Amino acid sequence: MKRDKLFIVSAPSGAGKSSLCERALKDFPELEDIITSTTRQMRPGEGPGNPYHFVTVEKFLELKRNGYFIETALVHNNHYGTPAHIFQDAWSRGKFLIMDVDVQGAATFRKFFPNAVYIFIKPPNIDELRKRLEKRDGAHSKDLSVRLQNAIKELELAPLYEYQIVNDSFDRAYSEFREIIRTTIQNNS
Repeated sequence: MKRDKLFIVSAPSGAGKSSLCERALKDFPELEDIITSTTRQMRPGEGPGNPYHFVTVEKFLELKRNGYFIETALVHNNHYGTPAHIFQDAWSRGKFLIMDVDVQGAATFRKFFPNAVYIFIKPPNIDELRKRLEKRDGAHSKDLSVRLQNAIKELELAPLYEYQIVNDSFDRAYSEFREIIRTTIQNNS
């Protein structure tokens, strides 16, 4: 089966999807990242266009009204959206796209791109996920409980994905992730 040149990667917050995608982007010149827009606040080490286009709620809603996004979602009380023009721009240059999106976004993309490769990254367990989030966001992050509650719901949707990878060891998880990407690119170039 000919696949859409698109990898959709979902996971609960803190499961490691961004790290896996970042490593794949370094290893595969055929891959290109889609930078989405969000209304969430920047974290330390982030900046404009890395890893998101950070916009105000007002600007986001204006872009949405003007049809700029192919999909939008409200996640952890923040808006996220994917610019529509990016797909054809990248594909016209022969690139494969990789996106890390929440389960809402993945469900929307299934309607537009049913032949994309859908990968779900799981944490080893909820306790480990809590530790990762506390380390990343701080033990008293105001939205830690929201993220953990959402993670439980998101994990229930993992069976809807073609591939599921447990990120209990980054190197092992990346090896599996890399092989999925390598095989897909090889079979669809």
